[in-house]
Amino acid sequence: MRLLAPLTPDPQFAGAALIPASHKHKEEIYFMFSEVNKTASVDEELYRARIARVCLTDQGGAKNILPDSWTTFLKARVMCGNGNTAQQYNNIKQAYVLTSQRTGIMYGLFSNAWETTVVCAYSIEDIDQAFSTSKLKGYNSPLIGQRPGTCTVNTTTPPNTKTLEVIRDHPEIEDVIRPIGYAPLDLPTDDHFTHIVMGTALAVNGEHYSVVYLGTEQGKVLKVLHTFDEAFIISQFSLFHNEGPVLSMAIDSQKGHLYVGTSTEIQRVPLADCSRYGDSCRECILSRDPYCGWDRAKRKCLAIPAGYNISTGALSQNLDQSNASICGDVKAMKSRATVPKDVVINSKGPVLLPCPVRSYHATYRWEKDDCSKHYPCTISGTSCVLAPTPELPLKEGVFRCMAVEDGFKQEVVSYRLVFNGSPLPVSLASTLSVSVLLAASTLWLL
Repeated sequence: MRLLAPLTPDPQFAGAALIPASHKHKEEIYFMFSEVNKTASVDEELYRARIARVCLTDQGGAKNILPDSWTTFLKARVMCGNGNTAQQYNNIKQAYVLTSQRTGIMYGLFSNAWETTVVCAYSIEDIDQAFSTSKLKGYNSPLIGQRPGTCTVNTTTPPNTKTLEVIRDHPEIEDVIRPIGYAPLDLPTDDHFTHIVMGTALAVNGEHYSVVYLGTEQGKVLKVLHTFDEAFIISQFSLFHNEGPVLSMAIDSQKGHLYVGTSTEIQRVPLADCSRYGDSCRECILSRDPYCGWDRAKRKCLAIPAGYNISTGALSQNLDQSNASICGDVKAMKSRATVPKDVVINSKGPVLLPCPVRSYHATYRWEKDDCSKHYPCTISGTSCVLAPTPELPLKEGVFRCMAVEDGFKQEVVSYRLVFNGSPLPVSLASTLSVSVLLAASTLWLL
């Protein structure tokens, strides 16, 4: 961040993006960073998040004023937090921008002093409006001539001395950049996020939808559908045999892949991982994955192909709400039964019956035989594990993992458990560590 140093103290870089425009000379570069709050009191956070704007054609200052800096530089404070509370996340760790001409969204990954992480989204149009109209912080005189920060056709001649002095002494605007909805994305998870990337998908209705991918400290990836109304977790998956923080992610939109890396592994997954949502219309529709649609003729959840014809295509989606009514009346539908997998185990050994979690908006539970006994289902990573209790020890029989979502009950997987001896003691089953459960559930899905 050497180029920012003359105009901002100790910047910690988070991201940059080119903002396209109808004319080349009006194109701009946005920089997202945190800077040290030198006036912070004892109870204030050390960092403050900022966004800066510079004209792409900026050639730099005059020899006597801003010789090593830009002449169109302006910056603004970026807020991320609930507007109704004092809780703010002031340290921007990473930023990602989806843009078109003066439209688009900037996503920021923020943390606070306790290292809690959240994601805030900002309208590029709102940011541009603030930079174009806001007063300059600490500058009370009338602006004469060209407004500081304006992109012009003539880039060989720097702005006049007065304008350069204003930019040098008052580079910050008064307006504060606030997130869409005046709050972070509402994500029902306690995961610590380490990385963020974005993708866009063209849905069957002809609209483009934003998809957020969030890497976590535990090596998981959350796939999130974001609209101006809500953030919806489409899916969550673990990719690695060895648990570790996600350190890098990248999207290859041409080939349709997401690359995810830790310090020891790299994995590739398709953006349109439609088979993950099972083989029923309801599971496919309720996933709300803009990359996928239900094909009634083939009775499969399929990727939206390139060049999909909206008027003649046969794929179905419902991305704006969790409603699978297009699949038919719930009361008229029957839950399909799965073929139980036989599991023979010694009574002295532990047992693990994993159930793949296809939707994090469904309620999962285990049922035995004629449904007379219910067992809780403990979600760990991408699997929901059978958890026996002293009142309900595991005994021989058929155990079925059931998922209920949008009023429909679906059988996900089933096992026929057979012991060589007496029923498995709960104490043995409870000795399975979280790491073992995560490893087993990961291997289940690979």
